[in-house]
Amino acid sequence: MSARIRSLHIYPVKSCAGIDLAAAPVDRAGLRHDRRWMIVSAEGQFMTQRQWPRMALIGTALDASALTLSAPGQAPLRVALDECGLSDTVEQVGVWRDTVAARQDTPAAADWLSTFLGTPCRLLKVDADARRPAKPEWVDGWRERHPDLADAFDGDHFFGFADGFPLLVANQASLDDLNQRLAARGVAPVPMDRFRPNIVVESDDWPAFEEDQTAVLRLGEVTLAFVKPCTRCSIPDIDQRTAEMHAEPGRTLAGYRNLEIGVVFGQNAIVAAPAGATLRVGDPAEIELDF
Repeated sequence: MSARIRSLHIYPVKSCAGIDLAAAPVDRAGLRHDRRWMIVSAEGQFMTQRQWPRMALIGTALDASALTLSAPGQAPLRVALDECGLSDTVEQVGVWRDTVAARQDTPAAADWLSTFLGTPCRLLKVDADARRPAKPEWVDGWRERHPDLADAFDGDHFFGFADGFPLLVANQASLDDLNQRLAARGVAPVPMDRFRPNIVVESDDWPAFEEDQTAVLRLGEVTLAFVKPCTRCSIPDIDQRTAEMHAEPGRTLAGYRNLEIGVVFGQNAIVAAPAGATLRVGDPAEIELDF
C-alpha cells in the first residue's frame, strides 16, 4: 500500500507554534529540534495551551545557531541552540507522569515569556544527557504483537518534552473525514495544525482512520511503528492562529472517535532509522497493516 509524506512539522517549544519543513533529520528521538524546550511556571509546572491558549501565538523559527521566538507586541528573542546561556544546574521537571532532566535557559527568555503570558515562567531545555523513554507498556505491547518486526525497534526510545512518544503521525484522509462531518453540522473545516502532528501522510489507498490498523509506516530507510493511538485533549479546539477556544472539532470528534482509551486522532510512533536519516515532503511511504 503506497502513500507519500504530505507535510513535516516540528514544535521546538512544547505547546508553542510549529515550523513547517521541507525536510527534517530524524532519529530515535524523533525529528530534530522537536519539543526540546518547554515553558514552566514559577512553581515548576509545565505549561501548555490547555491552560494558556496564548502560547499558540508564540512563533518559532530556526537558523544554524539559534531558535527565535516571536509574539504580538514583542521584539523577537534569539535563544542559542548550543549550551551557551543554559544554567549549570540540572533539574528534574515533570511532564505528565515522567520526569525529565532539563536546564534553565537565559533570564532574558524567562522575562520575555513572563511578559507575554502575563505570569512568571521560565524556559527550560532538555539536558543533553536526559534519558526519557517512550512508554514501555505500549512499546513492549507492540513488540509482542509484531515479533517479526520487533528487532528493528529493540532498546530504549529516548525523546524530549513531547507528551509520550517521539513522533505523532496523522492521516490526511482522517482530517478530510472529520471536516466532512463538521460541514454536515454547518461548522467550518479545521486545518491539520489543530492536531499538531510531526508527519502528515496522504494516500488514496489509506482510508480515514485506517492508521488504527496500521503496524508500520516505511519511509525509505526509516521505519515507524504505530504503538499507540493519540488521545486528544482540548488543544484541537484552539485556533492556532488566533488562540481562540471553540467547541469544535472536539465535540464532533468525540461523537465517533471515543475509544476505550479516550477520544483519538493520529498515531504515536517510535522510530528505527540509520544514522544521518532525513525525511522529505513528497517521499514515498509504504503502509503495512495489522491484518
